[in-house]
Amino acid sequence: MSHWDWIVLIGTIGFIVIYGSWKNRTHKNIKEYLRGDNKAAWWTVGLSVMATQASAITFLSTPGQAFHDGMGFIQFYFGLPLAMVVICLFFIPVYHKLNVYTAYEFLEQRFDLKTRTLTAMLFLIQRGLAAGITIYAPSIILSVVLGWPLKVLVIIIGLLVVIYTLIGGTSAVNVTQKQQMFIIFLGLFLTFYYVLQGLPETINFDKALRIASKSDKLNLLNFNFNLSDRYSLWSGLTGGFFLALSYFGTDQSQVQRYLSGKSIRESQLGLIMNGFLKIPMQFFILLLGVMVFVFYQFQIAPLHFNTKAQQAILNSTAAEEFQELEAANRTTQLELKELLLSPDFFENHTKYDHYKTLEYQEKTQRLEAKKLIAEHTQGIETNDKDYVLISYILTHLPKGLIGLLLAVILSAAMSSSASEINALAATTTVDLYQRHNSDKEAHHYVNASKIFTLVWGLVAILFASISNLFENLIQLINIIGSIFYGTILGVFLVAFFLKNIIGKAVFWAALITELLVVLIFSFDLVSFLWLNVIGASTTVLVSILLNTLFKKKKKE
Repeated sequence: MSHWDWIVLIGTIGFIVIYGSWKNRTHKNIKEYLRGDNKAAWWTVGLSVMATQASAITFLSTPGQAFHDGMGFIQFYFGLPLAMVVICLFFIPVYHKLNVYTAYEFLEQRFDLKTRTLTAMLFLIQRGLAAGITIYAPSIILSVVLGWPLKVLVIIIGLLVVIYTLIGGTSAVNVTQKQQMFIIFLGLFLTFYYVLQGLPETINFDKALRIASKSDKLNLLNFNFNLSDRYSLWSGLTGGFFLALSYFGTDQSQVQRYLSGKSIRESQLGLIMNGFLKIPMQFFILLLGVMVFVFYQFQIAPLHFNTKAQQAILNSTAAEEFQELEAANRTTQLELKELLLSPDFFENHTKYDHYKTLEYQEKTQRLEAKKLIAEHTQGIETNDKDYVLISYILTHLPKGLIGLLLAVILSAAMSSSASEINALAATTTVDLYQRHNSDKEAHHYVNASKIFTLVWGLVAILFASISNLFENLIQLINIIGSIFYGTILGVFLVAFFLKNIIGKAVFWAALITELLVVLIFSFDLVSFLWLNVIGASTTVLVSILLNTLFKKKKKE
């Protein structure tokens, strides 16, 4: 990195942290600290909701997902707009009417303390893991970029997040997220522009899309009804709907964002804003990944995008074999480029058939490279999807802009991590500590929230320090959520719509369902999105069954 890159990076991140901490440095009570004193306008709520969801994982993993597998991942979000409508109609009015600080507070008023505690604990487990991953994601990338130890970067990023979250509370999170979203969108648009500018003069945007289409990168919809398919129209509309309903409706990291709104209307408008913009935003990010794929059709791409993996294999006994594979892959890429630049490529079926043969050959070579790395190195991640975009940024963007794009990654990581840690602290304070220690002064709970913010920040840093990159990070984060979200959502659905169900029934239903979901996941019986449907529906059905049995037993 150049001096200009360091100046842009440090200046951008430093301003966000210092400004957010200073502007919201004093809090008289827990309402100011955890709900921002309900001063947020609808657009602040909307941007905060989007920033919470749009972690560094979104901007690192999503383009890599599109680069390798195409645009099909967009189907994951098809159920989100409908979920926003349901939450606006049923969830937000109840939360505001009851004046709750957390979503789980509502469950005690509806059921009992143990149900509230159970759902709060499920949230803390799920979100505690996710907070670690959102810190880990940019750390592994920056460790490759800067050559710094991974654990050092985990600690630096984690502490930056903890500082302004601890000092400023929810208000600081909301304020900084507006700035972070501006930086994120600016970085994405500039990257997209430079990708297109890097294409040959004869390849315009239309031709780039045609090339992507011929490589099956623009297949948006999968109409096959197969429970094993991760991304299809049906899994997106059903599993995606349930996941979004649970995430935005019951996950405190999101609930806390719109509970800070000035009114019910401001909170609702903020969520509707998210519903309108989320799919276009994800579409654009996926399209960026597809354009990077097209770009590398005319430039020599690394055989493996993780430079640490490349260095490790070149220092192993399989170095010569890997170099031979690199040379073969380079020849394949040059043949592909020659075909694509031929004037009649799009009309010549023979050339197209040859292109598909070479494309398959190139994919096979990459798989062989991953196999070599797995067999001859230790502790090195072979999945390089999350390194595609960062590799492009470091190799092909001008000085100064690299620093801005690294600031985008850090901003996204900090915005999401801050929301998660803020929510974890709020849930721990309100649902566990304050519930059992209700005789303290107002400022005591502010201090308690700050302590829990620090504790959860340290937990997230610790988890990030011992994590491993199991697979594409955006998939991993959604898998973790899907294991817990369905059960939590089921409890809330019962609370909102089945007024005759007692707390004892829903409590045991949630425990039984969560065990069932974990077993289904362990045996890999269905795609993870369906776990949300199974978890929610099973909780509801078992609650009805147990409620009938308990009432029958009581009569006897």
